[in-house]
Amino acid sequence: MEARILRIYLDDVMLDMAQRGEFGFVARVTKAFEEVGFRVELRRNSFQERVKSAARNGYSLFLMDDPFHPKSLTMRKSYYFPFWRIEATPKRWEFEVAKKSFDPAEIDTVLAQKWFANWRKWLFKQGPETAERTGIVYVALQGKLLEHRSFQSMSPVDMIAQVQARVGEKRILLGLHPGEDYSDEERRALDAIADADPRVTVQTGGMDEALRLCDYVITQNSSAALSGFFFEKPAILFGECDFHHQMPRVSQLGVDEAWRRLDGPPPAYAEYLYWFIAQNSIKADVEGDAEETILATCRRFGWET
Repeated sequence: MEARILRIYLDDVMLDMAQRGEFGFVARVTKAFEEVGFRVELRRNSFQERVKSAARNGYSLFLMDDPFHPKSLTMRKSYYFPFWRIEATPKRWEFEVAKKSFDPAEIDTVLAQKWFANWRKWLFKQGPETAERTGIVYVALQGKLLEHRSFQSMSPVDMIAQVQARVGEKRILLGLHPGEDYSDEERRALDAIADADPRVTVQTGGMDEALRLCDYVITQNSSAALSGFFFEKPAILFGECDFHHQMPRVSQLGVDEAWRRLDGPPPAYAEYLYWFIAQNSIKADVEGDAEETILATCRRFGWET
């Protein structure tokens, strides 16, 4: 029987918030475990502390870091507050929900549409209500633009080339992530692409307006594609992720077939977002339900709670 201790490892900002009682999900986790007899400790996250956690009695919960030993799990925001996940891997394409099947026929459409209408207004104000398609292809970029990583069908710059070859006269907006630090080499590569192709514009940030105006979203696995569903914009994925169920994936279909499906039946936007977010994550502001779901999730991963 493992010692009834849970240590939650947080970076300095999140640790300070949690200690002041302002980190809602950590408060729910703490309450859930204390109610079943655990001692909960909030600890400063560092590589050294995570390594030490493997030898300590009790369980460890990391914020987005790799749960590298059998007594550890990771927690991650499910894209929009107050929704969270607890997982046994940091790889989104290996999350529990990624392995599930989605069937829109199993979703209460009336309930999903009501949820969808409320949440898109909460998250994006009036943007989705005024959405239009203006001949723009929004390419949502993340980091490491010149590398072909294991979860990707090709590198981001090669993905851009595939977009250029297929969009005809549509304009191409390359959206850089405002939180990424791009190298000089990456910047030069993007500048060269934009200089050689008058259809191409490069900008940092501005996702909401890009989603409002674009025809569709192309990305490796940026959450911009998921947010685009609130604007009723379809997407193609060149990488693996957890929200792939209603988006053509190049890894499964190839580029040509993925593109062809953009002209097929539209995704079940409302039903999918309701299923993916509301039904398959932990809503941290619902007292009672959240605690029960937290404990049940940890038990599924083998924790004795």
